[in-house]
Amino acid sequence: MIFRYTILYVQDVPATLDFYTRAFGLERGFLHDSGDYGEVQTGETRLAFSSVALMQRLGKRIATGAPALPAFEIAFETADVAAALERAVAAGAEQVQGVERMEWGQTTAYVRTPDGTLVELCTKVG
Repeated sequence: MIFRYTILYVQDVPATLDFYTRAFGLERGFLHDSGDYGEVQTGETRLAFSSVALMQRLGKRIATGAPALPAFEIAFETADVAAALERAVAAGAEQVQGVERMEWGQTTAYVRTPDGTLVELCTKVG
């Protein structure tokens, strides 16, 4: 088995794809004609987005609001965390934590997307 993709539930898939391309420099991949499902290219594992409306039409119960306390985060690895943080904030992300050097040698920063997803911007571990 391989880990193929993660799907985040969002209100507006095209707007979310636009945000992720501007904020994180990712290339837009697939967008269904309905606008209810799309992906950004992130290597072999895809990051996908499905509209809340589609999930409701499919009868799936999901959280519909941004969590005050997130239960997960996604991370994007970069050689320049400070530049990535600046780009993300300029695109509309909310800064949660500035650039910090961790005791294990990794540099990190955190932002929250307009949909409420917590995103770590980080250098490679080790």
